[in-house]
Amino acid sequence: MYKYLFGPVPSRRLGMSLGVDLVPHKVCSLDCVYCECGSTTKLTLERKEYILYDKVIKELDHFFENSPDPDYITFSGSGEPTLNSRIGDVLSYIKSKKPNIPVAILTNATLLNQNDIRMELIQADLVLPSLDAANHNSFAKINKPHESLNIEGYIQGIVDFRNMYSGQIWLEVMILPKYIDSDSDLDRLLEAFLKINPDRIQINTLDRPGVEDDLVPASREKLEEVKDYWEKKLWVQSRTIPVEIISSAPARKDIQSYRSDMEAAILETIARRPCTLDDLAKIIGTHINEINKYLDVLEADNKIESIRQERGIFYQVIRD
Repeated sequence: MYKYLFGPVPSRRLGMSLGVDLVPHKVCSLDCVYCECGSTTKLTLERKEYILYDKVIKELDHFFENSPDPDYITFSGSGEPTLNSRIGDVLSYIKSKKPNIPVAILTNATLLNQNDIRMELIQADLVLPSLDAANHNSFAKINKPHESLNIEGYIQGIVDFRNMYSGQIWLEVMILPKYIDSDSDLDRLLEAFLKINPDRIQINTLDRPGVEDDLVPASREKLEEVKDYWEKKLWVQSRTIPVEIISSAPARKDIQSYRSDMEAAILETIARRPCTLDDLAKIIGTHINEINKYLDVLEADNKIESIRQERGIFYQVIRD
């Protein structure tokens, strides 16, 4: 069982994706109210080798020697991957060993205002930054950033990366009622989109309960409304930036190589007693992000449901 790799897991956007996790749970520069991995335990901007390069490479070598190639290799996990000071070295190693497998970076983009980080990520085939707000108050409310971060520098970092990066940038935006859904919020984000000029904008909303009690997902109608509102105004450099809604979990029939053994392990575990995400990861011995992907599908199939209790969000089987 790998400690720093997870999957390959079914991804809504990237097919079967092998995850690479370079920071411990949950080291991040933000403490987003909606994070499916829970509250941030170490809020920091300090870059260091949180997970040792040699340990990650050892697991990658074993995977490459014993497993078929995934559709993507994705830097993600239970924190912000660019906080690891050797992300560029790991990325270079993957590209040297498996040049035909595209590499994606899932990042909150808060460190892209640093030139050394932008240079490290330039080797990636696809970068998926998130940008949930474009004004200070909304940024503080939804993302709860490290005190040294400001929204202007955050957005400018993504702009600077776009100006030097020739690969694909898919910008993800979380729409949450009472947090990010006012006309003012949408207009400020639109201004940022026009500066960044991403290849795609992907609208998301809450799939499962978040960190805060008052979170609710945006309706499909609301997401369509936001999509239409932005699409009419997103004309940049003689092209329209496409806007996609990615909020719903994939249907099982659309997922190649869906692991029935993982589904069975989750269902058998929570059939005995409700479990939190952390409980499931420890009991089954699988990375939190891998468990999360299967919870998405099981909830979409109405096989499980989530309930909030004093210790957190618990998952239980839906019984007839």
